[in-house]
Amino acid sequence: MKTLFTFILALASTAIFAQAYTGQGDTKFQVGANIQAEGTGITVTYDAGVGENISFGISSIYLLGVTNFPKESLGHEEAKFLDRFDLRARFNANLSNVLNIDENFDLYPGLNLGLKNFGGHLGARYFFTEGFGVYSELQIPIAFYKNKDSYTEFEESRKELNNEYSVSIGAVFNI
Repeated sequence: MKTLFTFILALASTAIFAQAYTGQGDTKFQVGANIQAEGTGITVTYDAGVGENISFGISSIYLLGVTNFPKESLGHEEAKFLDRFDLRARFNANLSNVLNIDENFDLYPGLNLGLKNFGGHLGARYFFTEGFGVYSELQIPIAFYKNKDSYTEFEESRKELNNEYSVSIGAVFNI
């Protein structure tokens, strides 16, 4: 019981000094799991604060496990590197101080423009200490790029891999 009390006290005291988003000059690095209907993978994100409530960044997703393709089951081996990979520029509106939420918590809707689509995301970060926290993010595609020239009819469904709703969960670090 004494150990549990000490742990909770230590966690609470470090959380007091944590701050989720501080504005211009604030930088975040996130790494986590990407979960979607046709596969799972890894996602990496870097965000840099440019204003009191605005940040820009870059994110990348690579699908490790591809289950089935949306139109037909071509098999795991058929997905090539560029089918599994996406790189995105992103914009976030960090709203926690606007909504007067706990300073350890950051709620951020945003937009992203990637190699595969244009989309939006809604994310949340919670910091336990000054440098470490957890995050979760829901990503939705809004508009898809049409590029039928580079895919045969048999390969057409491969381009859909990064055009699905997805959820990311993982760790976030202040840099």
